[in-house]
Amino acid sequence: MIQRLPTICLALAAILATCVPSLAAADSADQDQKRLEQSIARAVSFLRTRGQQPDGSFSGETGPGITALVTCSLLRNGVPASDPLVARSLVYLEGFVRPSGGIHQDGTLYRNYETCLSILCFGEANSDGRYDDLIKKADAFIKGIQWDGGEDIGPGDPGFGGSGYGKHNRPDMSNTAFFIEALKASGNDSDSEAIQRALAFVSRCQNHESEHNTTSFPAKNPDGGFYYTVAAGGSSQAGGTKNGGLRSYASMTYAGLKSMIYAGLDDKDQRVAAAVQWIRENYDLSTNPGLGDAGHYYYLHTFAKALDALGKETIEDHKGHQHFWRSDLIRELSRRQRRDGSWLNRNTRWLEGDPNLVCGYALLALSYCRSAE
Repeated sequence: MIQRLPTICLALAAILATCVPSLAAADSADQDQKRLEQSIARAVSFLRTRGQQPDGSFSGETGPGITALVTCSLLRNGVPASDPLVARSLVYLEGFVRPSGGIHQDGTLYRNYETCLSILCFGEANSDGRYDDLIKKADAFIKGIQWDGGEDIGPGDPGFGGSGYGKHNRPDMSNTAFFIEALKASGNDSDSEAIQRALAFVSRCQNHESEHNTTSFPAKNPDGGFYYTVAAGGSSQAGGTKNGGLRSYASMTYAGLKSMIYAGLDDKDQRVAAAVQWIRENYDLSTNPGLGDAGHYYYLHTFAKALDALGKETIEDHKGHQHFWRSDLIRELSRRQRRDGSWLNRNTRWLEGDPNLVCGYALLALSYCRSAE
């Protein structure tokens, strides 16, 4: 019996060696969940005590868009529609409902953006069906302003199928991504005509040549990522290449990936595969790859939505390292959160100097970190 002890000890050591990493991983996951809950609680407290205005708005001077985004983020993180914090905002947003079905400021150039965000918000609050009619009319409104035959353009036009801001008179990837997400939230199937038209535009904003994208841009920068718009001569917020291509960047690449998945594509489709490869080669949460710190929190929220839609728990980067993206995201946002519970981007481009907006982005991102439970 004594002679067998070394053998037994070696066996036990081998078992422990396999168990310890698992125990460490479980402990790390528990810590991440604690960070997640703490970050959410602190952010909700900030919005409750310092973010909301008496009329129920968040940064109401900008219109209903930020209020809709923030309220949606609260609902997704467990604050019920009956809570005064959310209930006041819902009443405020209802004041922007137009006879056309749109939900936006009078005379705004952001009809699509504001209405799409409002659809997402009212959809989260619609557990009892009270907003069914409102959402149905808003759905019809955004379909009516999609770039299609109504703008005297055909399927061969680069802008066909997209959505955009009125001020630029052309569609863009950001508006189109929100458009597709709002259509999905309204109950449209992935094969709906509006979503498939939008997919045609999304495919043309990718630096990937295929039968779905015969524009001149992808051959000049064939990296599989996405840029801002192919319409009106093309434009990227990351600038152009020396040979006339358009540079890809992370926030639009994740927005494009999410949109393609919502439109029914999977990782067997060459467009999805090309986007995932770009993500593997540019995996980073400390910046918005391609743009540095500009639009960083917008990027983090598209990162979360897209990878949740992709259905993968880990991403392998170009060096072969596996990343548990939800853990990475929780830790990145936890370390960036300010003492008062808010977040703020020192780069104020695209309104990210507004703590209400950035809180909304951060809370939306964190809401997708629960889905692995």
